[in-house]
Amino acid sequence: MTNKKDGTLYIGRTENIAKRAYEHKNGFVNSFSKKYNLNKLVYVENFQNADDAARREYSMKAWKRAWKIDLIEKDNPFWNDLYEVINY
Repeated sequence: MTNKKDGTLYIGRTENIAKRAYEHKNGFVNSFSKKYNLNKLVYVENFQNADDAARREYSMKAWKRAWKIDLIEKDNPFWNDLYEVINY
């Protein structure tokens, strides 16, 4: 999640991305994401195993900011909001 291109970044995991993104978009999550208005979903990875997802989350949180931006821009160069794509 982010607030704008090259803005503040938030990495998290969930079992229901559409629901979680909706909560972020509407400020229902009283946390870091609400404080910085992080309401734009710009990158998603899917995992079948919760342990794999957790390992990936913790790994990415330790990454340099530039690495995260490179990963986003590889799949979403214009930082389009992916909420409408995943909310089906």
